[in-house]
Formats: sequence, C-alpha cells, structure tokens
Amino acid sequence: MPTSSGPDGSGISYAAAGVDIEAGERAVDALRPLAQKASRPEVLGGIGGFAGLFALRLNRYREPVLAASTDGVGTKIAVAQAMGKHDTIGLDLVAMVVDDLVVCGAEPLFLQDYIAVGKLVPEHVAAVVTGIADGCQQAGCALLGGETAEHPGLMETGSYDISATGVGIVEAEAMLRPDRVRPGDVLVAMGSSGLHSNGYSLARRVLLEIARMPLAGHVEEFGRTLGEELLVPTRIYARDCLALAAETAVRTFAHITGGGLARNLERVLPDGLHAVVERYSWTPAPVFNLIASRGRVERAEMEKTFNMGVGMIAVLPADDVDRALAVLTARHVDAWVLGEVRRGPGEPSATPGSRVLLQGEHPRF
Repeated sequence: MPTSSGPDGSGISYAAAGVDIEAGERAVDALRPLAQKASRPEVLGGIGGFAGLFALRLNRYREPVLAASTDGVGTKIAVAQAMGKHDTIGLDLVAMVVDDLVVCGAEPLFLQDYIAVGKLVPEHVAAVVTGIADGCQQAGCALLGGETAEHPGLMETGSYDISATGVGIVEAEAMLRPDRVRPGDVLVAMGSSGLHSNGYSLARRVLLEIARMPLAGHVEEFGRTLGEELLVPTRIYARDCLALAAETAVRTFAHITGGGLARNLERVLPDGLHAVVERYSWTPAPVFNLIASRGRVERAEMEKTFNMGVGMIAVLPADDVDRALAVLTARHVDAWVLGEVRRGPGEPSATPGSRVLLQGEHPRF
C-alpha cells in the first residue's frame, strides 16, 4: 500500500498538501482591523462569522437584517476538470454560500456568480451555470447573474475558477446567534453527502499522488469510480434549516466546512460554554477511511480538515430534539443526536476548536 510521511515519520498533513489552516486564521486576524475601517452603523458584528450582517432599519417596528456570504469551491474544481464533468460543481458553489447564510436564520434571496477562465469554452461555462441554477432552485434563491472573465496568459486554456456572493434576509428579533445557546442544549447533526467542498488538496494528494488511484477506477467501497465519489455535490441544507427554525426553537446552526467539526462548532458557542461530541453516534463514509489509511493521516488531522460525515449542526433545546429529528427525517435528511452543550470552557487551551471535545470512537472506522 503506497504511503507517505513527513521527515519525522509522521503521517501526511493538510499543510504538507499545500493548505495551511492556521495561516488562514492569521490572515483573518490581520484583515479584521481593515474591515472595521470600512464599516457603517448598520453593520452587525465583525468578520470571522459565517455570514456578514447588515441591518435595514426600515421603521421603528421592523428591522430586517441582510446577511451576505462569499465563497468558492476550492480545488474540487481540479477533479471536475480532470473528469471533464462540469455540471455539478455549481451545486457545490451554491451550497458553500447559502448554507453559511442560513446559520443565522437568514433566508437566501439571491446569488451572483463570478467565473474566471483561461479561454472561454461556452459549453463548459453553460454546464457550470446549469449547476449553479439548479443549486439556487434547491436553496429557494434567485440567480441574478454575474460575471465571466477571460484571463489568457494568467490561466491555462480549459481551466477555470468560480466564486459567488449570496444575500439573505432575517428579522433582527428572529436572528439565530451564539448568545442564544444555553447549557443543556442538544447538538443535532445533519449528515454530509461526502467530502462536500473542503479538504480536496489533501484528498487529491493522498488518493491521486500517493496512492496513485485513477479517477476512472471503480472503488468497491464506493460502488462507483473514485472520480464520481469525489464529485458528489455538496448537500444544500438551506431549506431544511429554515424548516427546522420554523418548527422548533433552534438556537443557531454551525456549517461544517474548512477547519472541520470542532472549529466550526466552536464559532457558535458563547464564552463560558463548551460542547461534547460523541464519535460513536455516527460512522464516517468510506471515503474518509480511505484517505486516512492510504495517506496515514492522523485522526486529529482528518478532523480539522474534513467534515467527517457531518455537514450541518443544529443547536436546540432538549425538549425540541424529537420534533427536530421528525422534521429532518420527513425532509429526507439523515439526522441524529451528536452531543450536547455544557457549562465551562472545556479543556484549557488556546488551540482553535478546543472548546469542542470529541470523545469516543467511530464504529467501523
């Protein structure tokens, strides 16, 4: 079995694959004071949240808040280009944007995309936008258009990158936020459809370079080719989350993207509280096990790089758990009790994600 390790014999890491999560966090810290300079009184909070918030004070009785989010799809695009399959990557783009918006309870209103290409291939762009439009339909938002730009000499012919900005709206009094979270609240997980759109630099390094697995090769554990598995679209949870917010007293959501479960869940925990997550409550999909074993990727590295099978988490009162599970099951969302919120900061550490304690073992992983 082909493997790779660092100079000290340790397993491969996301940083070694070219992505430094800690550097990204330092960049956010550096950008925060710059964003504070370009502000207005209507801006709520600062950068670092899942979505930017802008309050529209229309009158003394209503205060709708606009939520905005910008994102891309990362190096998953490299798999789409290698496979010559461009009609699902747009679904990933929509998911990454609108599922950040819904964390605060915002209903996605519209989205605008940006597509940069080395040389315009109309069929490729049409396929990408088809996926974006399909994603917007799933999320219940409008696609208002966007921009397609050719960058000859900067990007190779046949290559492209995509990003989008989405805007949603929520009433200020109904906005979901960390300060609503209480000790004893329960974490309800919503299953991911696979890798979603994070960790592909590490996944590609392990599976394609180290293990030398062909994208067109059939993988027994997946029941399909490796390429088909890697291109499974990111699940769009927006309407599911809005339905849950309408039926229960959900406190907030955590969208599990780059940085993994612990770091993203910690972002919606107020000071003085920590969360306990029980690994035994679910089994990650085979693709996660394949990456871990073929690359000798340590569990801590896997958990800070990938969603590990959890795409979204709802934080809600214990009395609402049964109702929440019923709502999600009726909407064909794989959901289960993941853990709970407790008083106290958790293990004393300055490490991001340290207030989320992952304990126990995954079955069959």
